[in-house]
Amino acid sequence: MKKIVNIDEPRRLLVNVELGENVKIYQFVNAYGCSIDDGTKVGAFVEIQKGASIGKNCKISSHTFICEGVTIEDNCFIGHGVMFINDLYPRATNPDGSMQTDSDWQVIQTRVKKGASIGSNATILCGITIGENALVGAGSVVTKDVPDNAVVAGNPAKILKYFKK
Repeated sequence: MKKIVNIDEPRRLLVNVELGENVKIYQFVNAYGCSIDDGTKVGAFVEIQKGASIGKNCKISSHTFICEGVTIEDNCFIGHGVMFINDLYPRATNPDGSMQTDSDWQVIQTRVKKGASIGSNATILCGITIGENALVGAGSVVTKDVPDNAVVAGNPAKILKYFKK
């Protein structure tokens, strides 16, 4: 059963976070308006933004950024320093010079399917799906969908092989 928590400590800030049972969140984590399901572990120096969703029994390693619009399904591994993107053409200001607000852009969704693993320092562009049990190599830049059971690496990430089903 999930519960909504609010914790404001010097080394941890959780605001309006929906937490499952047995979730472990280490120090120096900022999470707000998101959902983290049963048994998941979130390492130090992670930010999880509003509208992001993390499934059951995931491991989110330190220094990772999970932005609005990201859905991570059950049993996923997210390595150290993984960066998710939710806007392909980010801008600070509008053409008239005014600061952009939430109404000036649209979040582009990203989905990491059940059992997928993403290596350290990978960058995941928005609008893609990383398939079930797929593996993204460390340092990769993922610019398009990754099929189920695929192993990808590089910049841009390319399919190297498939795991046997």
